[in-house]
Amino acid sequence: MTNTEIVKQAYASFATGNVPGVLALFDPAIEWNECKGMPFVDGDGTYIGPDAVVSNVFMNLPVYFDGFNIAVKEIIGADDKVVMEGYYQGINKATGNPFKANATHVWTLRNGRLVRFFQAVDTAAIIR
Repeated sequence: MTNTEIVKQAYASFATGNVPGVLALFDPAIEWNECKGMPFVDGDGTYIGPDAVVSNVFMNLPVYFDGFNIAVKEIIGADDKVVMEGYYQGINKATGNPFKANATHVWTLRNGRLVRFFQAVDTAAIIR
């Protein structure tokens, strides 16, 4: 499987709620960089390891948002990097406002495993 196919598999698993399927693609020491503007981020938004991602990111999504999902527009890859262009959508529970926010993810892979995640997202669209 190519690096691009691995990332596509991760998004497909996330979309169906198959979190174990997503985690199976993570390196045990994955470095996850979440945008500081996300409402649940503490500190610099860097989490190490699948357990930290689950407890600090995945478990917080339904706490802060209804109907949160990622609409993938394009996934492109070169060498060890794969980039997703798309947007987040859902409803901010604190404000009751729906959102559609541009999002870009940069993944780094090594030996068929996701070793690094970097997120760039329009957090202003999410929290208003």
